[in-house]
Amino acid sequence: MQKFYSKISRVDDVNKNLVPKEETIKFLLDYSMALSVIDYQNKKFEALLN
Repeated sequence: MQKFYSKISRVDDVNKNLVPKEETIKFLLDYSMALSVIDYQNKKFEALLN
């Protein structure tokens, strides 16, 4: 198992044709804009403003 996880990936192994869909990018951007993190007394609250 150690050999499997410690293997360094080569540039040749990476598929350069992996491009996310426009819908995926839009979803992630919309989600990140709607997410609000509030710090209050050493606690973090996450609110999704949708």
